[in-house]
Amino acid sequence: IGFYPTSTGIKNFENEFAKYKWSKGAVQFPLDEPLPVALITKIVKFKIKEDKEKADAKKKLKNL
Repeated sequence: IGFYPTSTGIKNFENEFAKYKWSKGAVQFPLDEPLPVALITKIVKFKIKEDKEKADAKKKLKNL
């Protein structure tokens, strides 16, 4: 199963991908193993926070 958290998602969690195939922007979870839901949740929360920070920064620049 392919999961694409982009390069920042991979970079921040690459230590936790040791047993999976991964590249610069994606990680592959085997079909014959349970999904690592806790890891996926951490990555999604990280990406939400990152996206919100980027949006807030753009909004701040726009209001200058």
